[in-house]
Amino acid sequence: MSKPRIHVLALGGTIATRPDSTGAMQMGLGADDLVAAVPVLKEIAEIGAETVSRVGSHSLSFDQIHALATRIRDVKADGVVVTQGTDTMEETSFLLDLLLDLEIPVIVTAAMRNPALTSPDGPGNLLAAVRVATDDWVRKNAKALGVVAVMLDEVYAASDVLKVHPTRLNAFASTQTGPLAALVEDRVVPFALPVRNAVVAARSKLAGVSGKAAPVALFWMSLDDDAALMPFMLAAPDRLGFRGAVIAAMGGGHTPERATENVIGLAKAMPTVVSPRAGGGPMLRKTYGGSSSEIALREAGLIWGGRLHPLKARVLLETCLRAGLDRATIAELFDAFG
Repeated sequence: MSKPRIHVLALGGTIATRPDSTGAMQMGLGADDLVAAVPVLKEIAEIGAETVSRVGSHSLSFDQIHALATRIRDVKADGVVVTQGTDTMEETSFLLDLLLDLEIPVIVTAAMRNPALTSPDGPGNLLAAVRVATDDWVRKNAKALGVVAVMLDEVYAASDVLKVHPTRLNAFASTQTGPLAALVEDRVVPFALPVRNAVVAARSKLAGVSGKAAPVALFWMSLDDDAALMPFMLAAPDRLGFRGAVIAAMGGGHTPERATENVIGLAKAMPTVVSPRAGGGPMLRKTYGGSSSEIALREAGLIWGGRLHPLKARVLLETCLRAGLDRATIAELFDAFG
């Protein structure tokens, strides 16, 4: 019986670093190096290895992830594992999920501890990702699962996974839903399939997106914030290049009263999405009154981001604008997220 063919695409990140002459960690390892560090991989799959880049995930671009999605579509394999840095994995995995609709598993993994430290987690995470990609339940439900992230023996939906700590081994979690599965010994133990209606609906409008980059500004609302930068951005002839904005709002969808005029002005000028700065969870729609309440902001034309974390809301809005969708369609896609 032939083993599944799994193709590893390496982008860089902590998992691919090695020390330079000063001891500082620098990008240097490629896909072949990562695979060679886990000899047991050849016992469970036929492994292909391809180095796409040697870039920290803090420096990745939307264009690079679009190109990666194109490469993944062209891969002739039974599953794909992408290795990258953890800094933006919650965003890149979600973007891949919006762009890909495949019958094979697509797994994103990374490392928190670099290879020079005691007990680096990169080899274990790569092994876990390949085990997930070859698992019968995962392969059977690949379309229902979509792109998933695998870290520290847990499997997370791309639309929900978050980096919740900058340095700990258990830095990733899905705070709203929990993991979809866990790895125990050499097997995958399923827990649940994700609710993906909103992602599927978005994909139907984003199929074949190939437009130019559409920068989206991110404004994080905070104590005593008047959003004074917004008028300066709008006064610029080219709006500083921005075509949309995301507001990381307080509570169930609120802004400081002193910021409301500027926030509403922004929404009149460009598609502006409100997302919960708390990190996720459906926001309110009709509970509080007042000029900066969710009722007033929705009536003023702000697009409600549902349960999407502000970072993921920015990913979806950029992709919608890149695809040339109008404001009404964008609002409809975000509305499906709750």
